[in-house]
Amino acid sequence: MTLSEELTWRGLINQTTLDDVKKLDDKTWTFYHGFDASADSQAIGNLAAMMVDRVFLKHGSKGILLAGGGTSLIGDPGGKDVERPLQSKETIAHNTEAARKQLEIILAGYEFTTLNNIDWLEKLTVVDFLRDIGKHFGMSTLVQRDYIQKRIGKGGDGMSYTEFSYTLLQGYDFLHLNQEYNCDLQLSGADQWGNCLSGVDLIRKVNGSSVHALTMPLIINKATGKKFGKSEEGAVWLDESKTSVYQFYQFWLNTDDDAVEDYLKIYTLIEPAELEALLVEFRANPSDRQAQKYLAFEVTKLVHGEKRALSVQNVSEVLFGSRQFSELSQDDIVELSKEIPVVESTGLVELLVTAGLASSNSEANRFIQSGAISVNQKKIESVEQFETLDDVGSHLLLKRGKNGFALIKR
Repeated sequence: MTLSEELTWRGLINQTTLDDVKKLDDKTWTFYHGFDASADSQAIGNLAAMMVDRVFLKHGSKGILLAGGGTSLIGDPGGKDVERPLQSKETIAHNTEAARKQLEIILAGYEFTTLNNIDWLEKLTVVDFLRDIGKHFGMSTLVQRDYIQKRIGKGGDGMSYTEFSYTLLQGYDFLHLNQEYNCDLQLSGADQWGNCLSGVDLIRKVNGSSVHALTMPLIINKATGKKFGKSEEGAVWLDESKTSVYQFYQFWLNTDDDAVEDYLKIYTLIEPAELEALLVEFRANPSDRQAQKYLAFEVTKLVHGEKRALSVQNVSEVLFGSRQFSELSQDDIVELSKEIPVVESTGLVELLVTAGLASSNSEANRFIQSGAISVNQKKIESVEQFETLDDVGSHLLLKRGKNGFALIKR
């Protein structure tokens, strides 16, 4: 596939200033793609943007990944009903470094340049910026943009000049990168289209040059109808301290049937023939969830590495009954211990209460007598049976009912 064919097949094109998307195949582009530093981790919405970058790099484009160390101090008003809280320079610098490390993981194997727009934005004087940049922007054009109209129109929350100036700063970024690095294409999300046009128009007015922009669709969680954003409730993060590797894997494993094909194209490196074969298998037996299993493993491997992906896959199979607990490695048990309570070995009744699987000793005894308790996937019908367990390793998997788990450390 050519660059335009792959972007189209993966569903990664929303709008572009090119009159024909096939013109992407006519030259080697130097693109830039900005990432904001409003949080100390990127989320899966940002991961989709990184996958766009991977496609361009794969096809030989030169990439500039631009940290918004300066613009993040201002705050992008796009898609927001109220103004973002301003963050300190120290916080933004920390977040920028965290994002850079995540980009290097996702784009491993490709060469690209990382820059930070604070390096040139903080050198601008107010007078120079207004004279050299601001004079090229018409107020009538700016105030007609949807996100500005929404905020300053009837019932809107209003907009500060700080936020209003954001689009000028982003336009200046493109101008600077065009002049210093011959950058001729900006990649962005669909909600940044107006800001992209600011740069395209500014470069045309200042340099007389023709440059272009391409946006990707905002990725929507079809289960909730909300975008995969950082500020959305239930955001899924790339940093395991914010979303554990197991939780990350489970998110993709629980993808709805009607969304899994789209996510496979966007978030994995799967090729058309392989996808078609996978979907034939999936449609023939959807209850096996082979498409979701492929998606969960491949995205987890990309973000957290193959070893961690294998461990959480093994743990998931144990918890949901398709793998024996005895097959888990020590690394797998470490992953499991991050997700369920770990209790020291005592009597079974005490273990159930300590682990929160029973509210009292009497309730624990009722669970045992009713056959609701299992250890290492074997039903335990008496306290005596538990006490005679032998040769079962340093850890035991305690289960109550269908979804209550604890790890017993012996």
